[in-house]
Amino acid sequence: MPSTGNKLCSSCGLCSVREWPAEKSVLSCVFRNGWLGEREKKLFGRERSLDDPFEMRFGITTERFTAQLKKPLEGSQWSGIITRMAVRAFEENIVEGVVSLRRSPDEHFFSIPVLADNRDEIYRTRGNKPVLSPVLRSLETAWQRGMKKILVIGAACHMHALRDFQERFDYLREMEIFTIGIPCVDNVARANWRWILERMSRSPETARYMEFMQDFLIHIGHADGSVEKVPFFSLPQELGNPGIFPESCMSCFDYLNSLSDITIGYLGAELIEGEKMQWVLVRTPKGKMLIELLKEELARCPETGEWECRKFVLKASKGIMENMQAIDREYSKKRKIPVWLGQLMAAMLRLSGPKGIGFAHYSVDYHLIRHYYYVKFRFPDMLETLVPRHVPEILSEYGLPI
Repeated sequence: MPSTGNKLCSSCGLCSVREWPAEKSVLSCVFRNGWLGEREKKLFGRERSLDDPFEMRFGITTERFTAQLKKPLEGSQWSGIITRMAVRAFEENIVEGVVSLRRSPDEHFFSIPVLADNRDEIYRTRGNKPVLSPVLRSLETAWQRGMKKILVIGAACHMHALRDFQERFDYLREMEIFTIGIPCVDNVARANWRWILERMSRSPETARYMEFMQDFLIHIGHADGSVEKVPFFSLPQELGNPGIFPESCMSCFDYLNSLSDITIGYLGAELIEGEKMQWVLVRTPKGKMLIELLKEELARCPETGEWECRKFVLKASKGIMENMQAIDREYSKKRKIPVWLGQLMAAMLRLSGPKGIGFAHYSVDYHLIRHYYYVKFRFPDMLETLVPRHVPEILSEYGLPI
């Protein structure tokens, strides 16, 4: 694979395509061009406002709300909005195929890129796959088959490369491409996945999904339907080593996938027992068209929660800076604190900590701060290229050094 000029690579799949030179794909790499900036301006006609604290963190939107399908899709990690939206887009002939991922038959959490061109194949793409995934590889199949209308579902690194490549070269220029963005952070290199899961779960072999949730617990769903809940605070210390995560993920500054037509996740939805609320951020006219496909199928609610989370971010920021700076630090296999104490701390935070839109605020700021200092201490020569202009503004809000 050609070099991007640095060792950061999210394995987005664009360089795997053989119908055009890999050297061209490299020119669209987000780690060569940087996050947002001119690319955001080209999509929206402007960059996000530094005077709007919501837009600074969540990106440019026309509408934000929480929702769930009235009839959740079986086998979906949440209620299945993304999968159902993709199926409806196909049924209405808005797109001819869906560039996405399905599960590997060899490892439940691993993915295989796919161009889904029928309802059953689209339904097979449901569920989270928390590893680096070459989504864009299937663009080759769409191009070979002469498709003119496709939907791409992916992470921010996929969207940045896709937007740039479509504009820069002729190959995809005549395609009408719709995009659904997934909020994405802390993905895992496939080689590290089993090692990490074994240190999180009581039964890694039966684990079927895993998510860091708004209640400060890691929810691990198992094959028998049970859900294991592990406090963030009680993980083994070695899982706090930033080196176990891909360098590309630790150098990401677009957690909420701001170049997609619509972003769908769970971060800004309040966690309510028995419900599977998702957070929807509509960004473009195409995103509006996609959400309209489900207008009769969605139970919609306004965002909830208090915005303020300053003290929680400040409390975490000191530890973030120390951990990012300690490149050669040794990490213990022992738990940070006992599980019972971690459960107690999580319970207290559920009562007093940020919820809903406040949790999204906290989580975005936490990761922007973490990634800024990761790049500063590990790739200082790339700081100016990678970091978008709103990140120093957010650091300044907390009085943190640039």
